[in-house]
Amino acid sequence: MANGPAPSGPVPSGPAVVPPAGGVDERALEEVVTFTSELIRIDTTNRGRGDGCERPAAEYVAERLAEAGLEPVLLEKAPGRTNVVARIAGSDRDAEALLVHGHLDVVPAEPADWTVHPFSGEIRDGVVWGRGAVDMKNADAMVLALVRSWARTGHRPRRDLVLAFTADEEDSAEYGSGFLADSHPELFEGCTEGVSESGAFTFHADSGMRLYPIAAGERGTAWLELTARGRAGHGSKVNRDNAVSRLAAAVSRIGEHAWPLRITPTVRAALTEIAALYGVPADAPELDLDAPGFDPGPLLERLGRAAALVEATLRNSSNPTMLSAGYKVNVIPGSATAFVDGRMVPGGEEEFRETLDRLTGPDVDWAFHHREVPLGAPVDSPTFRAMREAVEQFDPGGRAVPYCMSGGTDAKQFSRLGITGYGFSPLKLPEGLDYAALFHGVDERVPVEALRFGVRVLDRFLLRSPGRAGPDTGAAAPASSGPAGVPG
Repeated sequence: MANGPAPSGPVPSGPAVVPPAGGVDERALEEVVTFTSELIRIDTTNRGRGDGCERPAAEYVAERLAEAGLEPVLLEKAPGRTNVVARIAGSDRDAEALLVHGHLDVVPAEPADWTVHPFSGEIRDGVVWGRGAVDMKNADAMVLALVRSWARTGHRPRRDLVLAFTADEEDSAEYGSGFLADSHPELFEGCTEGVSESGAFTFHADSGMRLYPIAAGERGTAWLELTARGRAGHGSKVNRDNAVSRLAAAVSRIGEHAWPLRITPTVRAALTEIAALYGVPADAPELDLDAPGFDPGPLLERLGRAAALVEATLRNSSNPTMLSAGYKVNVIPGSATAFVDGRMVPGGEEEFRETLDRLTGPDVDWAFHHREVPLGAPVDSPTFRAMREAVEQFDPGGRAVPYCMSGGTDAKQFSRLGITGYGFSPLKLPEGLDYAALFHGVDERVPVEALRFGVRVLDRFLLRSPGRAGPDTGAAAPASSGPAGVPG
């Protein structure tokens, strides 16, 4: 395998031993740590604009899956931008399939800024360090460790599972989930729901309360390119058609704009459930979300630390991020450009466009540099209840709640296939470890015990996942023939 760590060895064959708690054996609890570390050591930095290479990590994943009896397929839109897809046959052939997906690429990291080298995968004091430790090679490793454990113990999920390990999530997904959804939809036949990153992690709220937010929505991506044109000229002359001035004014208006409140069903459910856990009465004025001129400030204040779970998803947003103009200080350029990171709540797309038209004005043009749809998923579905039950089974003192992601994931691209997406990659984290700050941050790391917790929770959920049309619970039954990857 090019540029990757050595294989971890084949999965032992022999009689299946079914542990009473599910399909996780002791080896799985060790492999999830090893796999996380080894995947981090494979540098899959995605610098954007097509600059990335996931193939060594994809080959590593494919080998681990093949050792478990699966038949992974490697797919590329461009050389090196590799995706891996495999299917596990479920025990109920009439059940809807479930997509389990995770990306293999990571954002850049500057070694000089880190305590350890970001691609060392170092395991120190019970913590795995490195780029991808939470975003999201940890979750990839959980899935690998779990399906290999099922192969050894003879367990099989109720539903077909389609496993997808994707390229290019950290940019446009053009080479990853977008390519898979557009060019290989047949691989996802029967999938009605999917689970992936950024959900079911421990959020330490006030008074020792532990929340596990499960994502049931995402704001839409609206990356914008702004272009102002004017009259080029000498910097010492009067110029009423200065492109830089026009652009700067528009950027300032966009950055300072106060977007109106837009409470989506997922955010409404999050506010209601979290408020109840904080002891806010259902008839409290702060919870009258439909009141004319409703101000969320008093409610967010009562929610304390937990306000961070909802505050960024109450409205659309627009943050200027990049500026470019000119080539010499005494030359007024004829054009200037800027980029804006915009996000749209479900149902807020039309408002977003109309507002940008107004804020940019007649002298600045704007266009979508990259756009993906906002998403919403039901929080009263059997699948959501199964995720909630799985988390609370392994942390009885914790409480799972719905929330909406402020950013986005590959679930956007897979939604083109009619797949409803949830964020569910469980981690039990110690107080003081700022999970949100670790995403794309310095010293990204994950505790070993958090990984082991995640494997156990995923095992319970994936074996019992009912599907939209299925029963609320399902028995975790051993496979009747062959390892988990072999159809029955």
